[in-house]
Amino acid sequence: QVQLVESGGGLVQAGGSLRLSCAASGRTFSSYGMGWFRQAPGKEREFVARVSWSGGRIYYADYVQGRFTISRDNAKNTVYLQMNSLKPEDTAVYYCAIDSNPYSDCGYLEVWGQGTLVTVSS
Repeated sequence: QVQLVESGGGLVQAGGSLRLSCAASGRTFSSYGMGWFRQAPGKEREFVARVSWSGGRIYYADYVQGRFTISRDNAKNTVYLQMNSLKPEDTAVYYCAIDSNPYSDCGYLEVWGQGTLVTVSS
């Protein structure tokens, strides 16, 4: 059973930074791509960023490009999301996700985590 546990959310002022972490277990972490999604109140869940199993391919949504950075540490079975220059519209619950298949550069991401709340005040 896959377990993804997010942490690092909190309240921050606009322009500030946060780093989210997602600790994974239940699969061979280094073989799977990882990603982040978010869901704002009253809105649908949306894609934020993803990193391939090798770390060689990284994709960002346009609305976070240049402000957020996704990275992974295979030794710690953890994926990170560094969020800089935060805006009030970044307020959401952020969810960690894992690729449904190993050794896939852009496969379907499955959300298993419970999420961590990020609130950006203006």
